Amino acid sequence: MSMVYAVMFLAAFLITFLTVPLVRSWAVRWNVWDRPDHLVKTHGAPVPYLGGLAVFLGFAGSLLLLRFFSDFPTGTLRSLRGLLVGGGVLLLVGLADDLRKPRGLSVRAKFAFQVLAAFVLMHFDMKIRFIHPDWLATVATVLWVVGISNAINLIDIMDGLASSQTLVAALGFLLISIPTEQIYVNVAATALAGASLAFIPHNMSRTRRIFMGDMGSLFLGVVLAGLSLGTDYTKLSEVGVFAPLLVLGLPVYDTFFVSVLRLKDGKSPFQGSKDHLALKLRAGGRSVPHVVILFASASVVLSVCAWLLTKTPLGISLWVISSLLLVGLGVLIKLAKVVVH
Repeated sequence: MSMVYAVMFLAAFLITFLTVPLVRSWAVRWNVWDRPDHLVKTHGAPVPYLGGLAVFLGFAGSLLLLRFFSDFPTGTLRSLRGLLVGGGVLLLVGLADDLRKPRGLSVRAKFAFQVLAAFVLMHFDMKIRFIHPDWLATVATVLWVVGISNAINLIDIMDGLASSQTLVAALGFLLISIPTEQIYVNVAATALAGASLAFIPHNMSRTRRIFMGDMGSLFLGVVLAGLSLGTDYTKLSEVGVFAPLLVLGLPVYDTFFVSVLRLKDGKSPFQGSKDHLALKLRAGGRSVPHVVILFASASVVLSVCAWLLTKTPLGISLWVISSLLLVGLGVLIKLAKVVVH
């Protein structure tokens, strides 16, 4: 089985890595650029979009290889189809949003399609199962999927940030799920990690730079949400239900952070501004690679803590969560004072 995962990771990596230059040439030919025409933009020159398409191709191509060269249960293949369909919905929505820049799609339109993607995942049996009655579990699942897809979309404000966070989160879910029978999580997490890793050097290139665009970040968000719904986290303690929240802790925390600051200033949480954690760290003198590595390292720690929640009794789990909450509060108080120009 480990050989299958290695092949899938490598296939996803190679497909994405080799198709990014092709996708970039399409973006240049079709004049699909992210232009620094808004105060929120941090890049100094236009950069082509559509990198998310290469990430999708790597992910989907790797799963297609799995379909033809392995003998997994029907349930696993059904769940993987659900991730492809749900992710494909938001890929197309993101593409439409990118093509309509700088205006883009309305918040309501994107929200409606995010809800649709959540129902697609539920149709393929990916939903929250520890909440009862069923209607409440359905509401919670929709809120979770919409929240995570928006969190990944919002954190995509610096080269390498969203893709590196996705890489670590995918490996985090793989770490937690690999001893279980939820094979679709193991398979999809491996493919997503390979595709995300392959995109990073292109995204951070000085000469052939490309952005994944909303099509990439929205796609990554819904797939990560789907991965989080496929594993049993509570065999030792009910506190284990917080494990997915820790694996995706930094994107979720950043979303909470900017929402609090914007509401404090009387702004809408959906209004763009330069108050993200990464931009505040950048304003403090850190380079982009330093910020990306710092975020990735923090996410590794959070993923290990999430794994601990699924392996330790209640007392230790509560201590882990309490410690992380105190650290998070301290970071919020400290970085809230940093002004980004």
